Amino acid sequence: MRTLYNILLCIGFVLTAPFYLLKMWRRGDWLEGFSQRFGKYESRLKQRLTNRHTLWFHAVSVGEVNLCTQLIQALEPRVPNLKLIVSTTTSTAMGELKKKLPSHIERIYYPIDRRKYINRAMAVINPEAVILVEAELWPNFLWGLQSRGIPHFLVNARLSPQSFRGYRRCGFLFRPLFERFTGIGAQTEADAGRLKELGFNPAAIHVVGSLKFDAARLVERGVVDVVGLLRQVGVQDDALIVVGGSTHAGEEVILLEVVRRLRPRFPGLLLVLVPRHMERGGEVGRELQARKAAYVYRSEINPLMRRERNDLECMIVNTTGELRFFYERADVVFVGKSLSAEGGQNPIEPAALGKPVLFGPNMQNFLQIASEFVRCDGAIQIRDAAELERAVGDLLANPARRTELGRNAIKVVKANQGSLEKTVDMILAHLSEHT
Repeated sequence: MRTLYNILLCIGFVLTAPFYLLKMWRRGDWLEGFSQRFGKYESRLKQRLTNRHTLWFHAVSVGEVNLCTQLIQALEPRVPNLKLIVSTTTSTAMGELKKKLPSHIERIYYPIDRRKYINRAMAVINPEAVILVEAELWPNFLWGLQSRGIPHFLVNARLSPQSFRGYRRCGFLFRPLFERFTGIGAQTEADAGRLKELGFNPAAIHVVGSLKFDAARLVERGVVDVVGLLRQVGVQDDALIVVGGSTHAGEEVILLEVVRRLRPRFPGLLLVLVPRHMERGGEVGRELQARKAAYVYRSEINPLMRRERNDLECMIVNTTGELRFFYERADVVFVGKSLSAEGGQNPIEPAALGKPVLFGPNMQNFLQIASEFVRCDGAIQIRDAAELERAVGDLLANPARRTELGRNAIKVVKANQGSLEKTVDMILAHLSEHT
């Protein structure tokens, strides 16, 4: 089985490498730490890890990095003898790790799942345990951990219907790997049931809730002065703002048309678009330009810029780590990847800020969370662009309703917090058994 997997992996690697290199190039800073993706680490890192007991966290991308940050903050004081190291996959996520974690915590790129690269990385890091945060599960990495008897945990575990079907189809490969996990923190009972069906050890599964509810209470450092930025481009302090957060292809144009039709009712109404992937900023700008929209890129705003005319329709946020601050200024929030794409993005962050939240019908990745917000009147789920326009217009015209939705949303967030402490307790209980 391992031989077949590694043969197929090599073929897939050769075929997909150009695509991933292009993707990395578009995100920028792709050469920094490039050799680490092959398990090659600089001598200074090796020296810092020598004779140290290491706890290895892995956070695939930006969303997982935010969860990993709070988990480290809660766990580090309780494991003072362990050296912490965090790996990630994307350069954007690496930038967030550098901003959010202190320098004594090591940050590296996750190695490609070839046996040679995994063995090379394991030899350098030699972890006491590994914590995967909502991670993709790679066979060679898991085989490497299990052959060495290294405890490994999966936290904030959830399975979308698509992921569940994929893992079940490949059960012959993954079932023997899944059954040897040390501990799993599942978000819901439904997730726990699916994990058991895939072969995870029922005794290792703990239903702890979603870490995203606890992450929402973290206070970000380095506040962005959104009001000041908007003033520089001619937006009045009392202007109504609609924020499209973590949008995907197709949703930006829908939101633009909605805001354009509503502007006669709400003069000065501004749309702020924050694409899920920063590198899509250029694509979004071209779509808006084709529709003769008056827009500005967030990255172009500087202290010398002054735009006196109040005709701006849209700001495109093509920078990272600032979505929360634009949510804070929003009057209405639309959560992306839910209307023209499937899966949905995290609705908890704007809800925790007391904002009226809208999302589309496709919230498969946050199904129970979205359902809970809707059930408690803490968010509105719309079916299509026409319903989106009606809902946005009604909320903009009714400040009391916006306040009510926001208040209910905060109640939902507070009622679901506490998973962080449960996750930390789970990890520590199992670590004490294996160390």
